Amino acid sequence: MSDGPIIKADKDFTKEVDKHLPEAQELAGSNVQAAVEKLLALEKQTRQASDLASTSRLIVGIVTICKEARDWNLLNEQVLLLSKKHGQLKQATTKMVQVVMEFLDDAPNMENKMATIETLRTVTEGKIFVEVERARVTRILSNIKKEQGDIAAAADILCELQVETFGSMSRREKTEFILEQVSLCIQKGDWTQAGILSRKISTRYLSRKPKKTPEQLEKDQKEREEKERKRTADEAPPEPEDDVTDLKLRYYEQQITLAKHEDKYLEACKHWRQVLDTEAIEENLDQLRTALQRVIYFIILAPHDNEQSDLLHRIHRDARNTQIPEDAALLKLFTVPELMRWPMVAEQFGPHLCQSDVFDASESASDPKAYKRWQDFRKRVIEHNVRVVAKYYTRIQTPRLTQLLDLDENETEKYISELVTAKTIYAKIDRPARIVSFAKPRDADDVLNEWSGNMKSLLGLLERVDHLITKEEMMARIQPTKVSRTPTA
Repeated sequence: MSDGPIIKADKDFTKEVDKHLPEAQELAGSNVQAAVEKLLALEKQTRQASDLASTSRLIVGIVTICKEARDWNLLNEQVLLLSKKHGQLKQATTKMVQVVMEFLDDAPNMENKMATIETLRTVTEGKIFVEVERARVTRILSNIKKEQGDIAAAADILCELQVETFGSMSRREKTEFILEQVSLCIQKGDWTQAGILSRKISTRYLSRKPKKTPEQLEKDQKEREEKERKRTADEAPPEPEDDVTDLKLRYYEQQITLAKHEDKYLEACKHWRQVLDTEAIEENLDQLRTALQRVIYFIILAPHDNEQSDLLHRIHRDARNTQIPEDAALLKLFTVPELMRWPMVAEQFGPHLCQSDVFDASESASDPKAYKRWQDFRKRVIEHNVRVVAKYYTRIQTPRLTQLLDLDENETEKYISELVTAKTIYAKIDRPARIVSFAKPRDADDVLNEWSGNMKSLLGLLERVDHLITKEEMMARIQPTKVSRTPTA
């Protein structure tokens, strides 16, 4: 039994099954109903005697006879009947469901196929021992709805499954199910649900594994064989050493789509870095360049903070950036405290950036998000310039500031206000005097602390000088005096 210990058969019906099964199959050629009833009578005896092997053979024989007779209504009827028999063996039911699932591809039309799918879903509902089979049947139904163009129904059907709780399903299959759920939610436009479902996948499972030596591989193989030998019917088979590159790329492709939709540029940059850390991408030069470009584009688009600044400089130090010199040159401009004039940046880098699907300088772009990212890129250039000015100036006149930023006064005030609100810089605008002050006022404690620190440093220097003078005087005293010799006649 799937839920408990294996029940020992009271009687072995193997000989009876070997005799009656061929007879029933021969009888089915002329009378299907009589053949089924003949096997049902023997199935009752084997079921009551807990003969699992014989019961499984008979149940499979019954549904096979119905299928070969092309009587799909009788097949559905027998599947329901056999699953509800008193004391029906759970492993026999599982075997029957698995066999009937194989029949789905042979259905003569979509109507019969859908009826059999609904029958299987009814039989497997609420039964843990056939939860994996129910999930697979539900996935087939979802794919049919998707092919028919009903994305909403396909998403609703598939998302009712909580596959992460299925203990008997392999980890790879669970991940594939969840990725399919997320994909359908994205196509449906349910971005919130897609984000919730995607968090069910562990990134540790998808992370890059270090290469193992032949000795380690042999040891792991022996451990898996030992676990397979000791495992019970309830337990899932041991996970093989599987290449999950395809799952990893699908997962991060979806995560990038979600991040781009929500304008989370820093998250998109991190996801592209994970894609970059994939052996298949590293070996493909074109894909490697694309990934390197996207990493640079999204880290530039991310709002400035400590995390963004740290990641920006780490990306700048990546030696692989030599393969994309133009993008590397753009990235370098954001790492040095120097002004970038937006007209020159747009002229120099604009055509190259707009060749990608990330940016589009045209307001009538097919992807409105691409135009928004172009505007955000301009915003990041201006914010960088404001930070540079704040670093070098304590006070500056507004006309001079607008000249440095290539903006009018209203836009200049707007960007300064946004940076002040984000606590990136400190600034005060004196409109009547038309002066912007970047000097942060200090309270009495700060002034005293600075004075105390300066005095401590000064006294330390004086003490050091006094020590050196004393040392030189002592060295001068201990040096021997030169005695002048008079020449003899």
